[in-house]
Amino acid sequence: MDAIADDGQIGPLEEQYRRSAAFRDVSQGETVTRTHWHIAVANGLGWGFDGMDGVIFALASPLIIKDFGLTVPEYRSGLQIALLIGIAGMYVWPWLADRYGRRTLLAINIAMFSLLMPIVALCTSWAWFVALRSATNFALNGEWSLGSMLVAETWPARLRGRVIGINRGTWCFGAALAGVIATWIIAVYGWRIAVAVPAVVAVIGVYVRAKCPESPYWVRLQDRKRRIADAQARGQMLSQADREWVAKTKNRQITQLFLPDMRKNTAIATFIACCSTTIYGTVGGWMPLYLAQERHWATATYGKFYIAWGLVGFLGLLASGWIADKWGRRPAFYIMLAQGSVFITLWVFATTDLELWIYGLLWSIGFLGFWGPSMVLTAEIFPTRIRGAGNGFAWSIAWLFGFVLWPFVAVGLQQYTGSFAAAFLLIPVAMAFMALGVWWFTPDYAGQELDQISF
Repeated sequence: MDAIADDGQIGPLEEQYRRSAAFRDVSQGETVTRTHWHIAVANGLGWGFDGMDGVIFALASPLIIKDFGLTVPEYRSGLQIALLIGIAGMYVWPWLADRYGRRTLLAINIAMFSLLMPIVALCTSWAWFVALRSATNFALNGEWSLGSMLVAETWPARLRGRVIGINRGTWCFGAALAGVIATWIIAVYGWRIAVAVPAVVAVIGVYVRAKCPESPYWVRLQDRKRRIADAQARGQMLSQADREWVAKTKNRQITQLFLPDMRKNTAIATFIACCSTTIYGTVGGWMPLYLAQERHWATATYGKFYIAWGLVGFLGLLASGWIADKWGRRPAFYIMLAQGSVFITLWVFATTDLELWIYGLLWSIGFLGFWGPSMVLTAEIFPTRIRGAGNGFAWSIAWLFGFVLWPFVAVGLQQYTGSFAAAFLLIPVAMAFMALGVWWFTPDYAGQELDQISF
């Protein structure tokens, strides 16, 4: 197993880390300590402000398009360039976390994307905007994997789904906060002032470093590497488990993802991630523009809608995390995907503002709720030695497909039909496809320790 030595002994690096009370807290069994809550709060804050940063740009999109004199296809192309460059961050950050640890990279990541946001406000041309947005995306994208891995590797297995789901749910509070900013800052002072606000988030990086310990799984992995290297240097015979482990780790991390014991896990994680980004990217990225141009809502109006949309959506992530631990990951997927597909269909066909509000708030529950089991599954399905690389690969492919390539379909349909409605109606189909994939080949690891899941 990746996390614990065959003889059960504590290695020298773990001995060093165990001088910290916080590390000892997360190294023991099933007891939830204050340190666990610090990790959850730090990750939750990171996700919350990730949501705020991302949604601010979506809410400001009509004003940005007007400010730079763009067409919708021009705006889409610029965003796709930024997203494409950001995909590198989706892989690089967790890849680095496999080498240098989860905590340090998470702190650096949060500080970087927060401090880059106000720089975007200074751009004077569309080319500079795209370049600076690309840099922000590169930093921002690490949060997806780093936080989930740290929670998965520190919290008790019986609560893993709930905590990751709730942490992912704080994204909804960030989206709601973006709605507040749109309503009272963007609508009054413009988008440039709004994107400068997140600079204050950088202090969360200090909190992560001060209160959150390193992952015991990662520390034990480093001790195992050292123990095996020392044994090989002395010419000692390795155990069968260690020989198999050495044979796998001779390959590059990206290659290990496609070894016979990992191919299925890699395919499953990538499928789940691709479905997630395609479903969200179609509506999440274009809903403000749809409400502004086709439903003729003012910036303050759809800003207020986003406040309620984000807060109600949190209920979905709260419920999906509880279901994922109580009854399993697959039931959580089924319930959230079914609920979201029904109400988003009704929303597209709504004829009044009241119906847009009611159905819009209801579909946010399932539409955002299925992200809980998505993040849990991709965080737990890979062994510690390649957990970062596996997460990075799955989500980088997903970003490429769902946020870079798929928008050509969404915007193409909008240009052809004159409305985003046709593109939005593809989402219930995608949700049904995802549910079928979960049913056919997705495993359920509810309540299992990470070392029981992958080796």
